[in-house]
Formats: sequence, structure tokens, C-alpha cells
Amino acid sequence: MPESVPSLLAPWSSFYVVTGSSAAGLTGLMFVVISLVRAQEAQSSRDGISTFSTPTVMHFAASLFVSAILVAPWRSLLYPGVFVAIVGLYGVVYILRIALRTKRLRTYRADLEDWTWYTFLPFVAYGAIFGGGLELSAHAAPKGLFAVAGGALLLVFIGIHNAWDVVTFLATGGPTARSE
Repeated sequence: MPESVPSLLAPWSSFYVVTGSSAAGLTGLMFVVISLVRAQEAQSSRDGISTFSTPTVMHFAASLFVSAILVAPWRSLLYPGVFVAIVGLYGVVYILRIALRTKRLRTYRADLEDWTWYTFLPFVAYGAIFGGGLELSAHAAPKGLFAVAGGALLLVFIGIHNAWDVVTFLATGGPTARSE
């Protein structure tokens, strides 16, 4: 007899409470940081915000949303699996749009580190969330739960790195100081 949904998700509740709380707190800090550096960024291109800062907030929000979905008291894995898969699919499409936007930047040329942290790793994280969501909706819980957890946690770490990268980039003077 298969395990019940509450008994499958219960061991993960602490993980998702910590991950979701971290993502929520870090999202708030991003708003503070953007408010503090807004004057400096306004002199630069608005493309920088939509290419580098907004995706960071989206990663935190996606991790928070996935965490909230998986701590809810579901009676079946079908609906949380579908919702999580939708978040992952949306994230994959969003990252592809960000990659195109990054290629079109004129005020800054992304280097390998930027491509890794702003495109490749988020693509992997959202892909894991998408695949894990599909696994959950097909009742393959253990694999799906680990894939979703890995993707959500990776998004938090990506967000931390990228938030720090944006802050140090702006604190050092933006594109003119970095390219020298």
C-alpha cells in the first residue's frame, strides 16, 4: 500500500519552512538594497535591473512559492505536483528570456561567471523543479521531492550570490569601474 501524502510530505516540512522563510527574508532585503542603490542604477541602463536584479527576486519568490505549496496539507500529490511543475516550466521559459535579454545588453557584456550564475544554474534549478513536479504528479514522490528540494535550495543560493554580485557591482561604480 502506498504511503499517504501527509506522511510523505511531513519529513520535508522543516526543510520547506526554512527554505521559504529564507527566501522571503532575502526578498525583503533585495527591496532594501534596490531602494538604496536606485539613484546610482538610474544613471545606468534600466536593462541592468531587468536582466540582473529582477531575476534574483524571482528566484527567491519561486523558492518561497514552491515551499508554500509543499507545506500545505494536501490529500493527493497530483495538485501540488502540477503547481510545482508549472512554477518550474515558467522559470525555464523566464530564464530563456533573460538569456536573450543578456545577449542584447549594450552597456555591459556578461562574462562566463554571469552566464553561469544568471542563466545556466537557474535553468538547472527550474528544470529540476519542473521535473520534480512532474514526478510528484505521477506519484513518484521520493525522486520528485528530492529534485524539487534541490531546485528550490539552489535558487536560494543563486539568489544570495546574485544579490551580492549586484550590490558589489553597484558599490564599485557600475560598468565603468568594472571594465577598467
